[in-house]
Amino acid sequence: MSEIILIMVTFFIIATIAIIFALYFIQNKKNEQYKKLLEKLEIEKNIIDSSPVAPELSKVKELKRNDKLDILYKDWSERFDTIKNIQIPKITDMLLEADHSLSKMDYKDTLYRIAKLEMEIYKVRTNSQFLLNEIKEITGSEEKNRTTMTSLKSRYRALYNQFLEIQNECGDTNEAIAMQFENISKRFEDFERIMDNHEYTEVKALVKAIEEMLNHMSVIIEEMPPIILLATSLLPKKMQEIEEIYNHMISEGYPLDYLNVEYNIEEANKKINDILDRAQILNLEDSILELKVLTNYFDSLYTDFEKEKNARKEYEEGNKVFKIKIKKTNKLVEDILKQIDEIKSLYDLREEDTNILFRIKEDLDLLNKDYKVMIDHTGNMTFAYTKIVKEMEVLNTRLSTIEENLDNYLDTIGSMKDDESRARQQLGEVSTILKEAKLKLREYNLPVIPNSYYIELQEANDALKEIVKELERKPITIEILNTRVDTARDLALKLFSRTKNMLRLAKFAEGSIVYGNRYRTLEDIDKRLLFAEDLFFKGDYQKSLEITINAINKVEPGIYQKLLNIYGEEKEK
Repeated sequence: MSEIILIMVTFFIIATIAIIFALYFIQNKKNEQYKKLLEKLEIEKNIIDSSPVAPELSKVKELKRNDKLDILYKDWSERFDTIKNIQIPKITDMLLEADHSLSKMDYKDTLYRIAKLEMEIYKVRTNSQFLLNEIKEITGSEEKNRTTMTSLKSRYRALYNQFLEIQNECGDTNEAIAMQFENISKRFEDFERIMDNHEYTEVKALVKAIEEMLNHMSVIIEEMPPIILLATSLLPKKMQEIEEIYNHMISEGYPLDYLNVEYNIEEANKKINDILDRAQILNLEDSILELKVLTNYFDSLYTDFEKEKNARKEYEEGNKVFKIKIKKTNKLVEDILKQIDEIKSLYDLREEDTNILFRIKEDLDLLNKDYKVMIDHTGNMTFAYTKIVKEMEVLNTRLSTIEENLDNYLDTIGSMKDDESRARQQLGEVSTILKEAKLKLREYNLPVIPNSYYIELQEANDALKEIVKELERKPITIEILNTRVDTARDLALKLFSRTKNMLRLAKFAEGSIVYGNRYRTLEDIDKRLLFAEDLFFKGDYQKSLEITINAINKVEPGIYQKLLNIYGEEKEK
């Protein structure tokens, strides 16, 4: 038991020592981390402290100064003293306080002080850098600005040479452009005077002014020739040509008021005069854009004029065709309306069919009215031909619809007449079929004609009479008439077919019995042939044939085909 306790105590001691060492290691690492941060901040403080502000200030002190420069020098000196004697010592004190907090292992306070240090160093560094830049603006002014000015003078000469090459293209603005170059030249002289007088504070504004003037002159040299060309030559010629075409088309009867050509030409002239006036003071803002807009507008008028010419030609050709078509349709509808009572007396028209015709007439009357309005507007030059052509397309579509409806209506009436003609024709055909059936019946003297045949004959005759009744009835109901015709034709054809079949069977049966007489010495065959003869004279030709063939086939196999070859006909199955 004592050994176990001893082991547990030993493990406890070892664990405690390990924890102590771990905490020591963590604390030591944190100390090193914060020390590195403080060392880095101290380096940044030293960099600010060693900033070349003092040497640059001494350069300003050695310069020949004027009142403005004296004021600046005094301000810079005060700001430098503040940085050197107040802000940097403050940073030093803050570093010592942070280091003291770290030595006491107060990490929370240390971190807070480091954060404040970083903010303070950033502020002082920014102030120092800004101050240095302001001072260098003066100390490096002469060398920097003379280099800049050399470049600007070179650019000035290049622009001036370009101007000399294009001055004939600049029209009345030559004098203004030359005067602006003189103004720039005077600014170069002002630069030399300022530099000689050490007025460094004025240089920056002057250099910027010269740069802006040269940038402006670059735009002038590039845009002035095309502006003058467009405003004084190309556009006026184009406008004159447009005006001549416009007046000529007006005299030929084209309605072009919707284009507002006269007003737009007047406004364009005002805009061109405004652009030329602004060009005299070298103000070219949006001038190229405005001239291009005007050019595009007048170019589009050529297209508009051409559209009007084509539209007028299309309208005149289309109107000729439309006038003929609507006149023809009016005449046709008028003729049908005159005959509608006669048609009603002939055929049993539905109310729906009659109403269709009246609706067609209403649509046609409205179309005639709208067409007259369009013709009146055309004569009054109220609407452009491009618009009238579209209206003509709508009228054509409406007329096509009316024509289609009218054709359908005429097809309905025409089909009634066709059905009546067909019925009269088929009346004759059915009569002929029945006559042929009766004639065929007389070709062979049948011993008996079945009663069912006479019934079918009577039905066919009755159906034929029904056709005659329907044709004599006024008005004719076409649906009923067609039904009567179809019924009579079917019955007649059926009777004709039965007549042919009955005659064929009778001939075949009789021939078979005659052929079988040679075997009557055989008792069995004789009995069968007698039975077949009995059926034959009773009118059952089909059964008579079957019994005869079956009887003969016993003594003479294949007799059916042989008899078929003799009579040249095939038994109907």
